[in-house]
Formats: sequence, C-alpha cells, structure tokens
Amino acid sequence: MRIRISRKARLVSAAVATALSLTSLTACGGSSGSGDSKSLEMWTFKQSHVSALRAAAEEFEKETGISVGIEAYTPDDAYTTKVQSAAKTGDLPDVLEVHSDGEDRVLGAAGILSDLAGNYDSDWSGRIQQAVQESGLVTDQRYENSLNAEAKDHGVEKGARYSVPLTVGTFGIVYANKQMLADVGITEAPANWEEFLAALKATKAKDAKNGGLSLGLKVQATGLTWVLQPLAFAQLGQQDYEKLWGKDESADFGSANGTEVLSLYDELTPYWMPGSQSLTIDQADQAFAQGKSAFAVGGTFTLAFLKQNGMNPEDVLAFGLPAPADGAVPDRGLGPLALTGLGVTSTSKQPDNARKWMEFLSQQDTATQFAKNSLDLPATELGADSAKVLGPTLSSMVDSFKGTPETTYDPSRGDEFRPIGYEQDDAGAILADLTPLKQTSVEETAQKLRSLNQSYWKAAGQ
Repeated sequence: MRIRISRKARLVSAAVATALSLTSLTACGGSSGSGDSKSLEMWTFKQSHVSALRAAAEEFEKETGISVGIEAYTPDDAYTTKVQSAAKTGDLPDVLEVHSDGEDRVLGAAGILSDLAGNYDSDWSGRIQQAVQESGLVTDQRYENSLNAEAKDHGVEKGARYSVPLTVGTFGIVYANKQMLADVGITEAPANWEEFLAALKATKAKDAKNGGLSLGLKVQATGLTWVLQPLAFAQLGQQDYEKLWGKDESADFGSANGTEVLSLYDELTPYWMPGSQSLTIDQADQAFAQGKSAFAVGGTFTLAFLKQNGMNPEDVLAFGLPAPADGAVPDRGLGPLALTGLGVTSTSKQPDNARKWMEFLSQQDTATQFAKNSLDLPATELGADSAKVLGPTLSSMVDSFKGTPETTYDPSRGDEFRPIGYEQDDAGAILADLTPLKQTSVEETAQKLRSLNQSYWKAAGQ
C-alpha cells in the first residue's frame, strides 16, 4: 500500500504527496467522537493496522478500564475528506494516525491536532528509535520552511509537536518469490548487485513471462528514489553521490560518475515486468502477489499489503536493495524514516486518556505485538532480541537499517545538496525514458539530468 508523505519525504518516496488543503480549516468546537470518560475513538488510514490496534486496545482496556474504538477510512483521499468534514462539524475522534512529518504539521497548523511537546518526556521518547525521535517536532528548520505563505503547514509554532512516531520504514526493500528462486536453485538473498542481476536473469530465463521485476513506475519517481539513489550511494559513497545534483559538471550526472551509476541502473532493462511503466505502486505489488513477477521493489510497509492481497509472508524473501560488490559502500544500510504518527485532536474531551493510549502503544511489548499483527515496523526500539520475536521476514527488513552514519543511505536528506525547487518527478520521467522505455541512451539521459539540475540551480539563483 502506498504511503503519502511530506514535502521532504517526497525526495525519498515516489508515493504521492499528500494533497491536504487544511490550512483554511479550523477545528470547530463541540464534542469529539468519545462520549464518556472511559471511551476513546481513534481513526487510521491504514487498513493493515486495524486488527493490530484493536488487539492492543483490548489489552489497554484490561489495564486501564479505558476502551478505544478503532476505525479505518481508506484510501488516503477518503481519509483526508473524512478528517476535513469532521473538523468542520466538530466530530473528530480523540486520536488520529497521520503521515509523519508533513500531514501532522498541516493538521497542527489548522488547529486540528494539539501540541504534545509538553507531554513527550524522556521516558516516552526514550522508547523510540533514536533515528526518528525528532519526528513530529517543529524544528527550527521546519519552522523556517513553514513561514512561506504557500506552505501547507504555515502557522505551526516553533518547538511544537503535533504527533509522536508510531511506525518506521524505508524504501528500496526488494521482495522475492521464494518458490521462483528455488526453481532456479537460489535459496538465499543476493549478497550484492551482481548476484541480484544474476537472480533476475535466472528467473527470467526460467519463466520469460513472470520471472522479472515489478515496480510502480507510473509514479515517475519510484525508479529514481527507490532504486537509483540507494544504488548510486553504494557505488559512489555519500560525498560523490550528493555531487550528482550539484552545479559542478565534473561531478554531476553528466560526469563519469553519473554515467557509471546510470549504466548500473540500466542493467535492469531486460528484467522489467512487461508494462511496468504503466503500473501504479499498488498494481506492481499486486502483480508480485499474484505471481506475475519474481521480484518487486517497495518499502517495509509493502509486506502487509502483499498479505492483504493473498500472499503468505512466509513465501517471501525480503532484503535491502543490494549494493555493487566493488562500490564505495558495499555494506550500505538503508536509513529508517518515521512513516506514521499519532496525534491528539484539539477537540478531544479526554486528552490525558488519549496520551495514555499513545504511550501504551509505544511500550516495547505492545509494539512488538503490533509488529507481529500488522506486519509493519514500530517506531519503538525493540531491543537486541527483536529478530527472535519478529520472525525472519520482518527482522530482515530491520537488518537493512544497520550501518554506520558513513555507510547508511539516509533517504530523508535532499534539501542539503539539491537545488531549491528540485522536483523528483521530473528526473524520474527522464530515467523512465532510459529504462524501461529504452528511448534514450545512458549518455543522453546523463545530459538531460545535467540540464535539468542546472535549470533548477539557475532558477533558484543559487
């Protein structure tokens, strides 16, 4: 299932950015969804979270006597509409699950979510993975960005916190059909890019129709952000990777380094599932679940979607996109992002109980069970024994996070080295002409990406 996330995270994901226009809304007074002091209501846009949250709610009620009703509204657009209409009529629930670091601030700026900064103490934040502890906080930089009158979160307060992290994840996770791999004698995840290509070649040779790779390339930036970028980081190392978007033509996409990584990416050309360029993210994942491809590239959140579409998670081998064996960072990690968070609505009549529920979800044992039930990764630090309790597929995705600061590809970075105004979809469209469409060569693609970057630098006056 696709995840919609913030402007900054759009540099990471090809998932469509949220189109919320809530800055003109004001959460009306009146009652929230809960009708008494022992009942809370919570809404989520993640169908895959519902049963896990309801199971947690049962335990919460046993412990506190407070019940929590969980309702899901999907797809994302329907959820947005539901929240908008409820804000106008004063029918919001007590707790909302939101997209992290974007939607939460939009809702905070609109007065729909309350500020949790004074409640997120060290005991609570200390349970959360360090990499995402700041998620939900209006940092100085986020505040400065919000000052733009066109910003969707215009009006947020510096230092405010409108959500706390619930789930984390990353992109560039490869899913493989275990049976299709076994049919060609492969029983382990490819250790590097070369072995990955060999596995693609073997499965394609075994089954020319279904042995390839699916990816939702209709969303133009998926190839760029989910494959090329982590691949380029591994091949070049962080410094030279970031120079690909720089003004210096000796190091940008038109340079030797640029053509090198584009050539690596182009090696996928023979193995795309037919019609990949016209598949949405969900359609590409469904194709994999239906056995129409041997491999799919997605995120950590994809596993739950595969299960929803009838695939047994035990039939899947999941691993981080492999790095080239002779690259600068052959042991590259994939940095985690906060994907979803929880916020308390400003109209809740039980904000203290709502916060108790959110803190309960952050407890290690609760978070572990949530992960098992939802097949999604919690923001809570699960400890050294997480592999034992999560099982092989989920723990393999956790393993993809492992790396030092120097060896970890951080998908949240981008504003630091790309020109202001950069749009990943534009670059993604150029890449699609290279592969799978084969309308341009590596050299032509390199020059087009150079021209695109230079146009951004020039427009920004940087």
